[in-house]
Amino acid sequence: MKPSALIIIDMQNDFCPGGSLAVKGGDRIVPVINELAREHAHVILTQDWHPPQHSSFASQHPGAAPFTQVQMAYGPQTLWPDHCVIGTQGAAFHAALDVPHAELIIRKGFRKAIDSYSAFFENDHLTPTGLGGYLRERGFERLRLVGLAFDFCVRYSAEDARKLGFEVEVVEAATRAIDLDGSAEDTKKSFVKHGIRLS
Repeated sequence: MKPSALIIIDMQNDFCPGGSLAVKGGDRIVPVINELAREHAHVILTQDWHPPQHSSFASQHPGAAPFTQVQMAYGPQTLWPDHCVIGTQGAAFHAALDVPHAELIIRKGFRKAIDSYSAFFENDHLTPTGLGGYLRERGFERLRLVGLAFDFCVRYSAEDARKLGFEVEVVEAATRAIDLDGSAEDTKKSFVKHGIRLS
């Protein structure tokens, strides 16, 4: 059997109920993720990790509202409420997440001028996080993705993993969507197009 890894995307307080960018029902997937993690010998976590005044925060664009779009040097960027600021409780992993055997934490979005949805590349689709090389060097070929949010960080991580040649499965019961203007349905269509399994 091909070596596989479970990648848990951004299971952080700010993306769960009570957080500044809460995904509805985001905390309900924690027990599902914990169960999946126990089934995998190899687990990797990602962590959104923004400096204060990050360029993707609506608060840094006078007159702009959260969830609207602006044009950045690297293309269109959705603006978000301030979230997952380095060192804050909002950036911490959900307290119920129980993955003591996780082997790596990939932090993303720490460059002030560019956002990073994907676990593999920042939003310019050029700047790597290093995760692809890590997985290749360790011989992984199959990846299962879970976490938040289905239609943003999970989606772009899954798509980039496929582009890098990995077999990719997203476990739908272990993720939740923000669903901006139909983005959840767009994500499902994209997964079919890219050959990403949704289980």
